Amino acid sequence: MKRLAIFDFDGTLFDSIHDVLICFNKALAIHDFPPLTREELIPCLGGNIDEIVALVLKDNNTPQNVEEVKRTYLDLYYSSDKELTVPFPKAHDLLRKLQDDGVILAINSNRLSDSLEHFVSRFFSDIDFILVEGHNLIDPSKPHPCGVQKIIKKAKVLPEDAIYIGDSKTDIATAENAGIDCIIVKWGYGSENDWQNDYILESVDDMCEIPKYF
Repeated sequence: MKRLAIFDFDGTLFDSIHDVLICFNKALAIHDFPPLTREELIPCLGGNIDEIVALVLKDNNTPQNVEEVKRTYLDLYYSSDKELTVPFPKAHDLLRKLQDDGVILAINSNRLSDSLEHFVSRFFSDIDFILVEGHNLIDPSKPHPCGVQKIIKKAKVLPEDAIYIGDSKTDIATAENAGIDCIIVKWGYGSENDWQNDYILESVDDMCEIPKYF
């Protein structure tokens, strides 16, 4: 049985794409680029903010355009109320059950660390995460295993005692690079290809399927 659960954030614990889409489209309009649909944005997600903006801009992803749109997007995003960013149903119940069962909990995301802390403190103040590891612009981002390795070290467990829970190919690659097992959830922003990846233990439809691994 596993002792450490490392969760991705966007698409795994939180439904965040609506606010992201709104702010990206505002930023794109300011810089005279065409808007995105939800379906167009989803394949761009998973990397760090620079990688996401580059994919969003497609053929217009020059270094200058990426930097300008990124700066505008972040200003818009951080100043917005983000009222549409909420935990997926049952996310809090799952975390409480795992915590009550003695499982060590952590988050590893390519979202900027201060943004992660904001939502965790707002919605999961009663959950004792051993580490909330976001993208800090210094360490490499996922799928590099740096964040997972930090979490495992702080939790004082072996890699075989940990499991990564995410929704996308980036999460699968992160787990594989860190040498730990992986579960993929189907309610996020991944694809059917991710659900059928040979590396994962299982793709799950409901959060109630996750505790059996602990």
